[in-house]
Amino acid sequence: MRIGELAQQTNLSKDTIRFYERIGLVEGERRPNGYRDFSAEMVPWLLYVRTAQALGFSLAEIAKLGDQVRDSPDSASALSALLADKVEIIDQRMAELTTLRADLTERIGTGCPLSPVGG
Repeated sequence: MRIGELAQQTNLSKDTIRFYERIGLVEGERRPNGYRDFSAEMVPWLLYVRTAQALGFSLAEIAKLGDQVRDSPDSASALSALLADKVEIIDQRMAELTTLRADLTERIGTGCPLSPVGG
């Protein structure tokens, strides 16, 4: 299928698909007339990419995770494990942000908010 059809089926722009092709997330075959031809398998893959991005995965993570999931004999379990890892990372980041928020709140209204606290 041509890039316009792929864009329509995935609700992505042609530029986004071209970018994904440049960074190796999708593969299109160049035809003699210069057009790209994409397999129908790219539709679910691009939907996966879009969903993974919405869940906070970077494109680099998506590329790596895609290989892991495709190579796994049980892709549902592999995906669940990857999602659990992402939740753990988010929990750690939330704890860091909570600490940062408390520090910022403590400094509000002090005479010199950038001085070391307690000093």
